[in-house]
Amino acid sequence: MNVLAIGCHPDDVEVNCAGTLVKCVQRGDKVTVCHVANGNLGHELINEDELREMRALEAKKAGSLAGIDVVTCDVGDLMVYDSSKAQRDLVVDVIRSVQPDFIITHSPTDYMPDHVAVSKLVFDATFAASVPHYRTAVPGKAPVTPIYYMDNLAGVNFIPTEYVDISDTLEKKIEMLECHVSQMKWMRDHDNIDFAEFVTTCARFRGLQCNAKYAEAYTPCLAWPKLITKRLLP
Repeated sequence: MNVLAIGCHPDDVEVNCAGTLVKCVQRGDKVTVCHVANGNLGHELINEDELREMRALEAKKAGSLAGIDVVTCDVGDLMVYDSSKAQRDLVVDVIRSVQPDFIITHSPTDYMPDHVAVSKLVFDATFAASVPHYRTAVPGKAPVTPIYYMDNLAGVNFIPTEYVDISDTLEKKIEMLECHVSQMKWMRDHDNIDFAEFVTTCARFRGLQCNAKYAEAYTPCLAWPKLITKRLLP
């Protein structure tokens, strides 16, 4: 299968679904990660141009650890708008290029405006990408794609209906997360937050809910015709 994970910032996928993506690679799927925003405002000291380049390299390195392709729409932080046709078309182009069997993205109930905007952009783009006469930079069409919403940060306001046991891929997930040095080091040094521990704790909490040691949590997008009868998550 072709799997596409569309996150907002370069580390969002590692936080919420990297364990699942590693399992997808292990079962033979081709996995692509797309970042809509470039993360250029994610530091108080590093200037935005330098940080944009730094975070792109960090994301590529994280993907390389698991055999995952990484692309970006390169939209600036806090400049992601679900009403933007130009941004929707960027996501359409990614979907048409990847031809995914399913997409993982942010929940509509997430905490950050950029995340929520990406969720809506993906929902809208999956429909637009299926219309062959809707013209963007990438011609053709993609099937209407099932969407899975990944967990909110710290699980707040998110009630899962599906789980993936990541007990055997948690270590790789954390290794990928640690590639995002600009974020991990800053939070440890200045916010007193060990984000690797944070993410591990969340995975343990979700694991307790589904009788696994560690897990990642999801809900499907309940919209016709995105619903199918077989399980797509690993």
